[in-house]
Amino acid sequence: MPWTSANRIYAKPSNSSSGEGSIGTNNARVALTAAADSGGRFELSDHGYGKDSVKLLHVHRDGNYHTIREFEVSTELKLTSETAYVLGDNKEVVATDSQKNTVYLLAKKHGVKTPEEFGALVVNHFLYMYKQVVEAKCRVVEYPWERLQAETPHNHAFLFSPTATRWAEISQKRHEAVVVKSGLSGLRVLKTTQSAFVDFVQDEYTTLSDAAERIFSTVVEAEWIYDNMRTADFDNAWLTVKDAILDKFAGPPDVGIYSPSVQHTLYQAEKCVLEKVAEVNITVFLWHEI
Repeated sequence: MPWTSANRIYAKPSNSSSGEGSIGTNNARVALTAAADSGGRFELSDHGYGKDSVKLLHVHRDGNYHTIREFEVSTELKLTSETAYVLGDNKEVVATDSQKNTVYLLAKKHGVKTPEEFGALVVNHFLYMYKQVVEAKCRVVEYPWERLQAETPHNHAFLFSPTATRWAEISQKRHEAVVVKSGLSGLRVLKTTQSAFVDFVQDEYTTLSDAAERIFSTVVEAEWIYDNMRTADFDNAWLTVKDAILDKFAGPPDVGIYSPSVQHTLYQAEKCVLEKVAEVNITVFLWHEI
């Protein structure tokens, strides 16, 4: 099967010597059972479970002209009660197979416009349908396909083009606003000049020499959080972030742009994103040098 189930559970030493009430639940039976199991020494600090890697291929047909978007969706739910963990009581558990089916049904009914909007639809559905769910999360990864072109764009054939992978993580707690985080990964870039690294700390631990001229090759990871998803243009924002990174890395085609350090280039790209994408309130970039 292309999908897998996942459980996330964290335990910590209890602050209570008696064990009763230390589990953080209103169910006294759960607390007493947990105390008996652990001698009152441990409690659950966090937990969640869900379905990983649910594959979606959304095909839009406009006559003979077809458009595709491919996604991989993962879900996670946190329940009010801990009885499934402590007692093995599954009465409140929404099966991971049901979570998978929900993803398929929502995609079939509503389509998938963007990873962010579909993820928000999924988490809202789980909170609305199941009162025992206190938090829902959804991660959506989009596979990059582009239309095959010879002399003209092909009607229904596509080429996998992994320039960068787009992803979104959407989470919502009951009675709280939805949180939408987007990102890109695997954006691998290289330039053969207009890069240097000099005048850094030189001491007994240093073996690296100053490099006034060097090759700059790196893999970019970026993530950002939206301040208001109602007004956000998610597709445009993602493309703007990617273009801003490439612009501040490469510069004009004929002369390029000088980079005195990875840190400086990173900062310039972050500033450019925040200036161009009004909906973003946090942005983080990680540059892995090769």
